[in-house]
Amino acid sequence: MDASSAIDEMIEGRVKPGVYQWRAPAAPGAGLAATGWAERAEKAGWRAFHLDGHRARDRESFLRLSAGVFELPDWFGGNWDALEDCLRDLSWAPAERGYLVVYEAWAELAEADQRAFRTALGVLTEAVRHWRDTGTPMTVLLSSMGVEVAGVPRLA
Repeated sequence: MDASSAIDEMIEGRVKPGVYQWRAPAAPGAGLAATGWAERAEKAGWRAFHLDGHRARDRESFLRLSAGVFELPDWFGGNWDALEDCLRDLSWAPAERGYLVVYEAWAELAEADQRAFRTALGVLTEAVRHWRDTGTPMTVLLSSMGVEVAGVPRLA
């Protein structure tokens, strides 16, 4: 299945919610946004979040990035436990059909701070588990171009 079809399968509910590696389709000169993944998800009733990992090379920068992307409330404590609590709540970010998180350039954090990356991946995985059997499941796609994460299945 190609990357574009994978997004369609996911937003139509034909792919089990989870954390997947996703090879984003190439969009020469335009970047990931040109693939239209967020617009397609939003149109189908999914709340889309884009974690641009180019700006997160350590624990603190990942937590700051997450606070902005997920529009976390003022009570967010700026630590891993607080991020996990927030991602299991999301009452301030309602969704009709589900949540889609695309984590682009995750390799930046993985290469710079392996421990922080593994913790971030664990937090995202726990959020997916929390939402899995609800009316608004969460799926996380680790957008990749040639780099892979051991133990994370591929969607496309």
